[in-house]
Amino acid sequence: MPNNEPRREAKVPDQDSTLARVLEPRMWIYLLFLLIFSAITAYFNLYIGAGEAVVTLLLFCMYKLFSRQRRKLVARYIASAGEDIGTAGNDFMLNAPFPMVIFRPDTGEIIWSNDLFLRISGEREHLFDTKITNAVPGFDARWLMDGKSECPTTVDIGQRKFAVFGHMAKAKGGRSTGSVIATTYWLDVTEDLALKEEYYGSRPVVSILTIDNYDDLCRGLNDNARSAIRTAIDQEIERWTNPTHGLTIRYDRDRYLFIFEERYLTGLQEGKFALLDAVRKISSPNGLPASMSIGIGMDTSYEELLQYASLATEMALSRGGDQAVIKNRFNFEFYGGRAKETERRTKVKSRVMASALGGLISSASTVYTMGHKFTDLDSIGAAAGIIAAARKAGVPGRIVIESGSNPSTIMVDRLRKLPEYQDVFISADTAMLEADNHSLLVVVDTNRPDQVVAEQLLLSCNKVAVIDHHRRTASYIENAALNYHEPYASSASELVTELLQYLMDSSDLLRGEAEALLAGIVLDTKSFTLRTGGRTFEAAAFLRRSGADTVEVKRLFQTNLSDAIAKYGIIAQARPYKNGVVVAAMDQPVGRVTAAQGADELLNVAGTSASFVISPDGQNRVCISGRSIGDVNVQVILEALGGGGNAAAAAAQIPGSDVERVREQLLRAVDQYFEDEES
Repeated sequence: MPNNEPRREAKVPDQDSTLARVLEPRMWIYLLFLLIFSAITAYFNLYIGAGEAVVTLLLFCMYKLFSRQRRKLVARYIASAGEDIGTAGNDFMLNAPFPMVIFRPDTGEIIWSNDLFLRISGEREHLFDTKITNAVPGFDARWLMDGKSECPTTVDIGQRKFAVFGHMAKAKGGRSTGSVIATTYWLDVTEDLALKEEYYGSRPVVSILTIDNYDDLCRGLNDNARSAIRTAIDQEIERWTNPTHGLTIRYDRDRYLFIFEERYLTGLQEGKFALLDAVRKISSPNGLPASMSIGIGMDTSYEELLQYASLATEMALSRGGDQAVIKNRFNFEFYGGRAKETERRTKVKSRVMASALGGLISSASTVYTMGHKFTDLDSIGAAAGIIAAARKAGVPGRIVIESGSNPSTIMVDRLRKLPEYQDVFISADTAMLEADNHSLLVVVDTNRPDQVVAEQLLLSCNKVAVIDHHRRTASYIENAALNYHEPYASSASELVTELLQYLMDSSDLLRGEAEALLAGIVLDTKSFTLRTGGRTFEAAAFLRRSGADTVEVKRLFQTNLSDAIAKYGIIAQARPYKNGVVVAAMDQPVGRVTAAQGADELLNVAGTSASFVISPDGQNRVCISGRSIGDVNVQVILEALGGGGNAAAAAAQIPGSDVERVREQLLRAVDQYFEDEES
């Protein structure tokens, strides 16, 4: 049925009126005032007023004439400019020097593309109504939807790589109201990336190779035997370094300098630094296997590369050796370090360290000492030994302890009863108020600044000494005046006892101090069963001569009935996993001490090589206590979960998690550990 209603045409604004409003002044106001003045003039003189009125009318006519001509000129200019812009825009889109494609980001439907985009995508015909993922498989346009103007990653098309830029705009007359289109520009950066890769690949890397136990290997051997061992190690080093086409120089009897290009480092990492295993197969005539550490410096200036390599080597040795450490501008990376630790330190070093520590103590106004948070018997025993050295030197000594109960509470209470310890134990706040520029802070049983009892005190003291036996982590106390770090020692108490032998006689040590030191050794060696070397027994003998009562030390490790029940409750929850690893996951908090005792007790079960106890601590954290009889390095396993310790005893704390999730993480870390062992 025909529609007879008149058609309503869309109102189009008159161009001339629009230009008049925009470009022309309000002249009628001025003309009106001129006519008013003419009328006033005519009131006094008719002829003059009439003349003014005629002039005003002539001005009005001239204004209208010139305005019409001006509007035509402006309209003609705008039309010409619009045509030029449109022509330029069309020419840019059609003849752009780089590929372009316009598509709908919500559906991926291509609207238009130029010939260059067809060429790089391998299409010969137009791509209208085709998905952009069909032309470029795997292309994701979410970065455009997020308001970004550059794709965060390069896009691969065949053998070429492209950087993609783009923007979005609302389409006019689209399929739906307010539809959005995206315009993208594709820049070929294949050569740029190849040049960048060549630059980074050609950067120098400096490595220091160190034979950990050279003296032990060559002790008692004749020249021929020594030469045979060095030759065998040299051959393995040459075999390992040859594929890199690098430079290898022996600059000391047990150290090599190895310089190569960074492009070969990935291959060495993927090979898990096979030199470590190869050197370990070399042994002395008495059966002692060789051990090597590798320190690598990279990602810095030439002048700092050797410094980085030296730091990495020191880190490897402080973690027990037999491993590779990479130091870049940001952090450390660790490889290996799974071999069983053996006693490698010498009495010469102990004597030198004792002399240095004695000098620091003698020149100090006050000696402060502290261990790690949740202080245990090893920490408090080592701290008591430092106080004994300070007393011998005539320097006041203070032990900084944390408030609340901890595993060392019983020993602290015993020491407080001694006349010499009436004012020794102080809080961190008190220490901050008392310390001055000449104070010495001795940190024992930890090398991590975030683990000390009072981190602010550590930062405020000018002179700091560190005595520790734990494997060093990436975050450690730097710029210490003295750093006596021996991961081969059983405990910090053993290290301090060894230093005390050069600083005082056995009679100068109080009985309570000797028992505190002996308790620390007993704790970390599990009553002289783990990590116990000849030096451990020498230290214990010195403490026994100082009056330490082994029965009294034994009483320190007695537990009450409730703790014993909790410990055996842990054992009841333990489940075997693989390769002698046993895991006990507790739903309720059991306390750190009880968890550690439970892990120790699990080692007494036949077939157990390592044990882990997982439990919440009631503070939105899950704690893991790991123990080993030596075959499994629990420190390496828990290091993957942010923990630390040593090969036989380690721990970790995971905030904001639950027991089951932490258990799964632990099992994955155990799996990875054994996979690395097999590879």
